[in-house]
Amino acid sequence: MQAPSVGGVMLPRGNGDTIRLSRGASLTDFAEKIGANPASLVAVMMNLGEMVTATQSVSDETLQLLGDEMNYTVQIVSPEEEDRELLESFDLEFGENEGGEEALVARPPVVTVMGHVDHGKTRLLDAIRKTNVVAGEAGGITQHIGAYQVATEVNDEERKITFIDTPGHEAFTAMRARGAKSTDIAILVVAANDGVMPQTIEALNHAKAAEVPIVVAVNKIDVEGADPVKVRGQLTEFGLVAEEYGGDTMFVDISAKQGLNIDKLLEAVVLTADAALDLRANPDQDAQGIAIESHLDRGRGAVSTVLVQRGTLRIGDTIVAGDAYGRVRAMLDDKGNNVEEATPSTPVLVLGLTNVPGAGDNFLVVDEDRTARQIAEKRAARERNAAFAKRVRRVSLEDLDKVLKAGEIQQLNLIIKGDASGSVEALESSLLQLDVGEEVDIRVLHRGVGAVTESDIDLAMGSDAIVIGFNVRAAGRAQQMAEREGVDVRYYSVIYQAIEEIEAALKGMLKPEFEEVELGTAEIREVFRSSKLGNIAGVLIRSGEVKRNTKARLIRDGKVIAENLNIEGLRRFKDDVTEIREGFEGGINLGNFNDIKVDDVIATYEMREKPRA
Repeated sequence: MQAPSVGGVMLPRGNGDTIRLSRGASLTDFAEKIGANPASLVAVMMNLGEMVTATQSVSDETLQLLGDEMNYTVQIVSPEEEDRELLESFDLEFGENEGGEEALVARPPVVTVMGHVDHGKTRLLDAIRKTNVVAGEAGGITQHIGAYQVATEVNDEERKITFIDTPGHEAFTAMRARGAKSTDIAILVVAANDGVMPQTIEALNHAKAAEVPIVVAVNKIDVEGADPVKVRGQLTEFGLVAEEYGGDTMFVDISAKQGLNIDKLLEAVVLTADAALDLRANPDQDAQGIAIESHLDRGRGAVSTVLVQRGTLRIGDTIVAGDAYGRVRAMLDDKGNNVEEATPSTPVLVLGLTNVPGAGDNFLVVDEDRTARQIAEKRAARERNAAFAKRVRRVSLEDLDKVLKAGEIQQLNLIIKGDASGSVEALESSLLQLDVGEEVDIRVLHRGVGAVTESDIDLAMGSDAIVIGFNVRAAGRAQQMAEREGVDVRYYSVIYQAIEEIEAALKGMLKPEFEEVELGTAEIREVFRSSKLGNIAGVLIRSGEVKRNTKARLIRDGKVIAENLNIEGLRRFKDDVTEIREGFEGGINLGNFNDIKVDDVIATYEMREKPRA
């Protein structure tokens, strides 16, 4: 149906028809869907009080607003759906093509260790690794790749288990939120001497939300005050009932420090997997899985630890992972050994990618390098548009002129470089969640893995950005360039320190808030008239102290008679003084204000800057 719209221009209006748009789409994308001129949609948005250009990535809310105005139902396509449609356009599938039942074979369970801080998660992972080090292997595990595979014996049969060594349950949740369902079983570590703590409950809720079976490792049973029975009782309240109490959750009492019962814990993981899960995959199809951790290696370039979920990954395969792609040049296992292929549930370090994929990005094998490059480029463009739409700050036409003149919108631009994609992503996420009010905005212009380069300094110069190096330094002439151009480059090795300093910088950009602080009150006992100075109040200081050149208000019969007065003169007998304290008498001159009477109260105050919370 055609209907007149802006300036007599005929715009196609819908009948509630649904149009699908990707996150971060522009008005041009919208116009293509409905067969309209993008310029006319810009005019519609101006009428709605929004200043938007035709090619600018806009937020979901703006697209919905325009859809309502044009009588269209706008459906925002999620990144997962868009990725699926993108792969379908290349005749590829992710996570669908398992083959028939006869093609499926058993695979090892993938385990994540979760729990409260200081309850022994890292010590437990170290203990599990040590029990699986081959005798005579110098230095134990030589290659830490963020995931590793161990073997244990259950019912006289060797069984393998894959452990993902993530920074904690936040990373576990972030990876699942991105559609990367990587974990089969969660080990919940609880210290026997501390019992259930706040982060224990938080980790438990994350695991329950992910619908993964839980095995409880009751750690530190060798320390004073250990009470494993109390831990079982506490966790019963949260729905984890031990098998010995008639429940279906396996509890294992361990000491990671002493290496006690580690084999029993591994056995419990295998038995839980057998009882609760059907862990099978087709090893004969093209490999698919997720990237767990990635970083830039000085000698080997972009390297990524990937977890194969189905199929078999081989040297020479062309893979695409997130917005990275390349041909697999070499694969290393967690012991640093070269391997030719990786079967389902096997983690390997892959060499040969063009750049660093993000933690949790899906990877899959494709037939040609050209196909991989096209998929990677489209994914990168989608991420860029979605990120820009998410961070752009909308200004309505009503207050645009006022905001620009007053400089009310301030923005802190950041460039983040780090040693690994997971830490860069975690730092960016934490910084973007900082809440310092509406006046100041934070924007990450660029993030990447590797040293701070000259191109980073160039970008910072052109946009007044601060460069953050997390566990990396400036490379080559970048440091001298930064010093010469006055670019602020800050280096951190602790994520919380970076967050605190940036938060402090953001609060420093805020306009100061002031609060009124009462200094003292004076009761007028007598009024003296002076031809030179006007009326002078003879007062008794009732509370605090009265200072010269401070603000004052006059109160009569409990009501404020005059505001914003100034203590211009202050005398004790014949002497000019700067202050008079409680209990003393003196004379006060309020400048040009002369409407004062006996029994009036002069309340003095000053405005002090209020520190930001």
